Amino acid sequence: MSVVLDRNWELRVSAPLRVDTIEGGGEERGRIIGANGVEQELPEFDPGAPPPFKLADIRAAIPKHCWVKDPWKSMSYVLRDVIVVLGLAAAAAYFNNWLVWPLYWAAQGTMFWGLFVLGHDCGHGSFSNNPKLNSVVGHLLHSSILVPYHGWRISHRTHHQNHGHVENDESWHPLSEKIYKSLDLATPILRFTIPFPMLAYPFYLWSRSPGKSGSHFHPDIDLFVPNERKDVITSTICWTAMAALLVGLGFVMGPIQLVKLYVIPYWIFVMWLDLVTYLHHHGHEDKLPWYRGQEWSYLRGGLTTLDRDYGWINNIHHDIGTHVIHHLFPQIPHYHLIEAVSSTLLYSS
Repeated sequence: MSVVLDRNWELRVSAPLRVDTIEGGGEERGRIIGANGVEQELPEFDPGAPPPFKLADIRAAIPKHCWVKDPWKSMSYVLRDVIVVLGLAAAAAYFNNWLVWPLYWAAQGTMFWGLFVLGHDCGHGSFSNNPKLNSVVGHLLHSSILVPYHGWRISHRTHHQNHGHVENDESWHPLSEKIYKSLDLATPILRFTIPFPMLAYPFYLWSRSPGKSGSHFHPDIDLFVPNERKDVITSTICWTAMAALLVGLGFVMGPIQLVKLYVIPYWIFVMWLDLVTYLHHHGHEDKLPWYRGQEWSYLRGGLTTLDRDYGWINNIHHDIGTHVIHHLFPQIPHYHLIEAVSSTLLYSS
């Protein structure tokens, strides 16, 4: 039975406990229902201070069925997205009209981003309980959009495990003064000047973030441990095979047609990835602290992410906007994230 849930998200840090609005005395007062069912006054949550709740409190509030992974349901999303991708490409090639191409680029780039999110779920193990299925599907999805599956999966795992830690986070972390002063002249411009950060992802795959060395394609860097070497090599081979396939298609259909059908949508996908990642880890008016040493904890780091509501695109993005609960519990399948958020926090309008 499907559950239809109202989306009523605030663009701020999600303080993940259930919040019931109690009207009284002409004003609304916040209450929290803890994991033990005891109603308490809602404390004012300051993300710069230690959270007034534990990770176990949040976990206990999430319904058990939200943790269940249905491989058939997960595959249905893959099938849906692949059909749409192929249909868009066929339609664009058929009409081959300059009125159609810009619409195709926007739509197909967005669908590539959807494929990436499904591969991202494979990397977290939220796609299914079968590691081999996750690996096969993840490789097919990510290789098709030139992402080295295991290389990125491992670096993304490092990001989740260390988010909010100045030194240990993998990406989108603030630079120390020492690292900033060591950068060449071009890097600060490329990192901090629009539109360059919107196009950064392929370069990040090749050389990681400023202050970090190595590549997602090379197994012998500090990002990977020795027993991950085979996985990284496998993904690099798959990436190379996809790149070779694209070169071959360029000879068959011509480079201009390849650019129109694949290259431009690829860069739209890159822009989606960089934009969404930025929005989930930065806020214009939100207090998003970063921690060092013992000040950091997994919970505090996860709470410095932001939920974002992308409207009708939420379904295409597989509800990636529910980012706080995803950061805390990446094992939850994307099709349960909305209910998991609603079970842990209800915002009053």
